[in-house]
Amino acid sequence: MAKAQKRYVCQACGSVASKWAGQCDDCLDWNTLVEDAGAVVTPFSARHNLQAGGRAVTLVALDSEIPLPDRIPSGIAELDRALGGGFVAGSATLIGGDPGIGKSTLLLQAAAKLALAGRRVAYVSGEEAADQVRLRARRLGLGNAPVGLAAATSVRDILATFPVAPDLLIIDSIQTMHSDLIEGAAGTVSQVRASAGELIRFAKERGTAVVLVGHVTKDGSIAGPRVLEHMVDTVLSFEGERSHQYRILRAIKNRFGGTDEIGVFAMGEDGLGEVGNPSSLFLTTRGEAVTGTVVFPALEGTRPVLVEVQALTVRLASGATPRRAVVGWDSGRLAMVLAVLEARCGLSFASSEVYLNIAGGYRLSDPAADLAVAAALISAFSERPVPADVIAFGEVALSGEVRPVSHAGLRLKEATKLGFERAWLPSGVKADGIALNGFRSLGALVDFMLGR
Repeated sequence: MAKAQKRYVCQACGSVASKWAGQCDDCLDWNTLVEDAGAVVTPFSARHNLQAGGRAVTLVALDSEIPLPDRIPSGIAELDRALGGGFVAGSATLIGGDPGIGKSTLLLQAAAKLALAGRRVAYVSGEEAADQVRLRARRLGLGNAPVGLAAATSVRDILATFPVAPDLLIIDSIQTMHSDLIEGAAGTVSQVRASAGELIRFAKERGTAVVLVGHVTKDGSIAGPRVLEHMVDTVLSFEGERSHQYRILRAIKNRFGGTDEIGVFAMGEDGLGEVGNPSSLFLTTRGEAVTGTVVFPALEGTRPVLVEVQALTVRLASGATPRRAVVGWDSGRLAMVLAVLEARCGLSFASSEVYLNIAGGYRLSDPAADLAVAAALISAFSERPVPADVIAFGEVALSGEVRPVSHAGLRLKEATKLGFERAWLPSGVKADGIALNGFRSLGALVDFMLGR
């Protein structure tokens, strides 16, 4: 049964005692303890009362003049672009990517540049010996950088190594770390969560920017518990095909910046080099007109990237099952565009195989690519090439309407800079320096391309 909690309050100093006594233990006054009626409690609430015994938390006003955390520029402009301006002191960043994509190379280059700029940088590897990291640094021409290297997997040992907190601490990788507070082998869900929690607490308390390298599963997601991505401040994904030289660093989560920026790198003999003009990687040089190719100005954050959309249709004998293959785009969206072309524009792809590819291994998620894909399909189906100086962009609705997209002026400006002279786009857009052909519906584009 619930019972009333008895307590005795000193009338002189206000201290509380659980039982009556003639003298107060705090102020030593006599006959000052008076019974005070307490709240009715149960044994459970008595054990789990969180309103007493805690430490008051200091509240800070939102508009108070308190210095914000400092940014630490990495010296690599593309990495800083993805981070939103550089590493933030006291932050935790998680970077994931396929094996061999260049995660360790990128972080080693950033660590060397920061160390050469006078920052205290530590690189702890749980997968390689310190000599192996030094060999890679020498191959990259960074052997003279004063970066502190260590090969360790114990979180307790790592944190005890820094009486003076470094500006940047790189852990490669979090799946190899082990905390003696948790039972289990390194890499298990509990170990990854506990190790990451200790490192993140170190970052917050000591003002160190901590970077954790994460393994990925076969489907490309970061291995370990999903809560790991919630615990950190920034999640970066390093993407790209190892058969291509380019790499894209994409921010999936960023508490200190936007998640719509990318950094573009090219893998070379001296490591990862920055790519100032990404369009040069994804546009092929066409000496003559080819059917089924259209240039699309994709937008990654505030950076337009011109990529080439390639389509191929192959007519089959009647009765054969046609195939649809897509590389670099959403297969469901291709099916939607094909359905609109057939239902609204009278073009039948039922007896044709359809192949769609985004040149250079680029992956598109921008809905503005609908019109470029449709133009490439129409060109391949009718065997009429699209002029080489044309770009196309616009979103296609199920009704066949071509809808406007965001940042049309930015896309057109980039196309003009690279020498394109005409644009196929939704109607109503105005721009100088480039000829515009606006279309209200996909059927109007079909009539225009087929000369109807």
